[in-house]
Parts: sequence; structure tokens; C-alpha cells
Amino acid sequence: MINWKDIVYIGIGGSLGAISRFLITKYVQKTVALPIPVGTLAVNVLGSFIIGFFMVYFFEHLGVKEEIRALVVVGFLGALTTFSSFSYETVFLLSKGLILNALIYFLLTNFLCFLSTFSGIALAKFLISL
Repeated sequence: MINWKDIVYIGIGGSLGAISRFLITKYVQKTVALPIPVGTLAVNVLGSFIIGFFMVYFFEHLGVKEEIRALVVVGFLGALTTFSSFSYETVFLLSKGLILNALIYFLLTNFLCFLSTFSGIALAKFLISL
């Protein structure tokens, strides 16, 4: 059964996440001069950290309500992080013959996002232990 309250929370979070994604991506892409889509990389790394931290600290430790999880994880982070954009941009770089750029972007995105999720979890566990 659909919980319409969750749908509203997801919609609010999604709106905020999409706006944040747009602003962060544009800002980072303009300020960091690299031949890869660093704006998309930035939101994926940031989103990976936030989900790691949020799920452990707020959801597991503090026991926030499911509605807040829907707002933050499904809505906000679902709109903020951009794996579909990442995969398209990687294929686009490959199609332009920029194989090294595509490889660097692919490896950086995967390594930094996993590291960022791990760091968010580690920070949450550290704070819980205080």
C-alpha cells in the first residue's frame, strides 16, 4: 500500500536534491578546470558520503522516522546523485576517443564514492562512540 505521506516527503527531498545537484554541478564544473565532468563527480562523492553518514548516524543510531529517510535518502540523494549521468558521460568520453579521460573519470568516480561512503559511515560510528 502506498503511503502518500512518504510520497510528499520524497517529492520535497527530490526537489531540493535536484536543485542542489544543478547548483553544485554548475559551480564545480566552472571552478575546477579538468577535462572530465567534475561536477557530476562532486555530487556523486558528496551523495555517497551523506548516505553513509545518514544511514548509520541518523537512521541506525538515532532512529529517525521512515519519513525522514524517504525525504533524505530516496528524495534528496536520489535526485542529487547522478549515476545515470555518470554512465552517459563515461560513454560520451569514450565515443569521442578520449579513452584515458574516460578511464580516469570511471576510476575516480568509483574509488572516491566508495571511499566517501566508507568515510561517512566511519564518522557516524565515531560520533556515536563519543
